[in-house]
Amino acid sequence: MNILERLKYGLKNGDNITRLSYLVMGAGSFLRKQYHRGIAFVSIQIIAIVYFISSGFSRIKGLRTLGTVAAGRVFDEDRGIYINTKGDNSMLFLLFGVLAVILLVVFLYLYYLNIENSIHNQELQEEGKPLKTLKEDVSDLLDGKFHITVLSIPSLLTVAFTVLPLIFMILIAFTNFDKAHQPPGTMFTWVGFENFRVMFYESKIISGTFFALLKWTFIWAFFATFLNYILGMLLAMLINAKPIKMKKMWRTIFVITIAIPQFVSLLLMSKLLADQGTINQILIKLGHTAIPFLSNPTIAKITLITVNLWVGIPYTMLITSGILMNIPQDMYESAKIDGATPLVQFTKITLPYMLSVTAPYLITQFVGNFNNFNVIYLLTGGGPLTLKYHKAGHTDLLVTWLYKLTVDEKNYALASTLGIVIFAISATLSLIVFRKVTQGNKEGEFQ
Repeated sequence: MNILERLKYGLKNGDNITRLSYLVMGAGSFLRKQYHRGIAFVSIQIIAIVYFISSGFSRIKGLRTLGTVAAGRVFDEDRGIYINTKGDNSMLFLLFGVLAVILLVVFLYLYYLNIENSIHNQELQEEGKPLKTLKEDVSDLLDGKFHITVLSIPSLLTVAFTVLPLIFMILIAFTNFDKAHQPPGTMFTWVGFENFRVMFYESKIISGTFFALLKWTFIWAFFATFLNYILGMLLAMLINAKPIKMKKMWRTIFVITIAIPQFVSLLLMSKLLADQGTINQILIKLGHTAIPFLSNPTIAKITLITVNLWVGIPYTMLITSGILMNIPQDMYESAKIDGATPLVQFTKITLPYMLSVTAPYLITQFVGNFNNFNVIYLLTGGGPLTLKYHKAGHTDLLVTWLYKLTVDEKNYALASTLGIVIFAISATLSLIVFRKVTQGNKEGEFQ
């Protein structure tokens, strides 16, 4: 039975005690001498009634307007001065309204559990079976339902610090919360899908910025993921090759780049590659023209991809080294007998096997590079700047543009809209690609 059918069943077939639990939570437990459950349920009902009557329903109602009283100034005739009056804080209206809705959903679920418990108790009594005592319930929570005991607090914290803020930030995308509407001084209101229309087609400069940065973001994510992957794999194959000696030493040399914090390497590279940086100063002294590593849009993008190889290849090398050692050598020997060249062996044996094993890693790396904030922000800051884009530079990714919209522009509504779009793209790509690459046991084909 679904929930509605279960509720109808309780009203139709339940006794008076079960029906009373529809009005008084815990009645189906308390009147059947299951006092601990009865007290717990009725306490929840009392707390919920007090909360929703005192503030809960008004906060849910406040979600419709997000505040009605604007801040202002009133002249105090006694003191002869103007006094600032407080207005409604739209942010708090939205936050507490969302919290009230979540609490209402939780209460309705507990209300259903109360009815379900009452129906179950009636069925046990009709069958002549005893109801669980407090000691048995506690014992059950420490044994059969121990997972509930362990996960209850983390689940509550997840709702409080992850789900609630997430819902709050999603709803911001449907408001006009920007630098012109900053609570508590100025209220913001609902605008529906206006921000999405602005993002996609209404504003030429904003939509132009979005699609240009979306294109560059895909290009960056593709090269930053697959160049690191292929080159890291080739490096691992080279180090693992039989003629190569002192393999541990070579691995250690490349691992050193991982030991150094990434932000240190990126900040150092940004200084070295600046127009007046060390590398250009050396080139000038040698009689060459300075190279605009970070000030020319095209060269800056190539520089970003190249520098990312320095910090990304060692990770792939470490991951693929162990997998390469597990590929059955008899496959290579059979391929050699059939006359396969090293390139054919790589494309027909090594690469398919690696892809079958590391597909989840590739997906997470692609999504990570799609939202790679550190490399872009620390190396170029999104520059070089251009008047063609709205608060963005040529090398900005969508995620760094989101940061600038939030911190510099204080356009939280547009930033939240962009965040939803980024999430939708990342989630869709991840699900589609992961489903395709994990269909069947592809690794088993190479065993």
